[in-house]
Amino acid sequence: MSHKIAVIGSGTWGTAACGLLAPHVDEVMLYARRESVAQGICETHRNPQHLPNLQLPHNVRATSSLEEAFAGATEAVWAVPSAFLRSTCVQARPYVDPNLPMLVLTKGIEPGTGLLMVDLVGEVLGNNARIAALSGPNHAEEIAEGKVSAAVIAASDEAIAERFQRLFVSTAFRAYATSDLVGVEVCGAAKNVIAIAAGMTMGLDAGDNTLAVLMTRGLAEIGRIAAACGGDPLTCMGLAGMGDLVVTCTSRHSRNRAFGIAFASGESLASYEQRTGMVVEGAQAALSVWELAHKLGVEAPITEAVHAVLYESQGLEEAIDGLLGRRPHEEFYGMEQ
Repeated sequence: MSHKIAVIGSGTWGTAACGLLAPHVDEVMLYARRESVAQGICETHRNPQHLPNLQLPHNVRATSSLEEAFAGATEAVWAVPSAFLRSTCVQARPYVDPNLPMLVLTKGIEPGTGLLMVDLVGEVLGNNARIAALSGPNHAEEIAEGKVSAAVIAASDEAIAERFQRLFVSTAFRAYATSDLVGVEVCGAAKNVIAIAAGMTMGLDAGDNTLAVLMTRGLAEIGRIAAACGGDPLTCMGLAGMGDLVVTCTSRHSRNRAFGIAFASGESLASYEQRTGMVVEGAQAALSVWELAHKLGVEAPITEAVHAVLYESQGLEEAIDGLLGRRPHEEFYGMEQ
């Protein structure tokens, strides 16, 4: 039987993932919401909208039909922005085999429900045990150029994690495994909020010391939230935590960092997304992580500050004064499992 994997979402990460998966399978079927994008990929083996310089392998095809994408698939990979993941899962539900192994690349926490992305997919499509998550310092632009990257694949079922490891690993892409799904997913969502704050400090020319303080205290904040959710704080020291946080806060490819810089210069979220055509995942995460921290009773001052300036009309200077006016605790408080 032909080995076919469905990749749902034709953004930068979904497109780059196709290049990683193609050497391991007979066919990669990429789902693009827009027919013009799917047609362009089939005709030129390039995504006309994202990573247009990436020449996709010959066994990558595209479709705007979810039914066609899932037909005969032996695995599926979700690479849809967090704001659209639920609706896309609902649309795909009639075509998804209840035992199909699935990997979620989307990072985030759903506002209102507080669901992690794997749990959201499981709620809509069932059978959580067959669903894994991948996270790490993985800017699609550099993966597309063949530069060395690494990620961690988390699943409650060791066999599912190993299955997706084999599908992704190469000399340039290192894939590690863990059973800490909660920790990996919390890191993937919360680090985007910290990256917006990092961009804001850069936009204000606050200096390297300030950026280092923000990142390390941000990592402690992520660790407290992960521990309160039942995750392992040690996960925050690995690829899904520190690795992803470093690259998201410092890379020129980071849209969350870039948005923070633009915001500090006076540009609104709506204006930035319209100008760039990119979704700022950290802006939605600022809502959902803020909600989750309040629900769990976890102190998350950086998330509080980002939420306040984005959604409560608080000025940046006031938010900074609020952070600096806090009484310091012990460095690693609140990380006990």
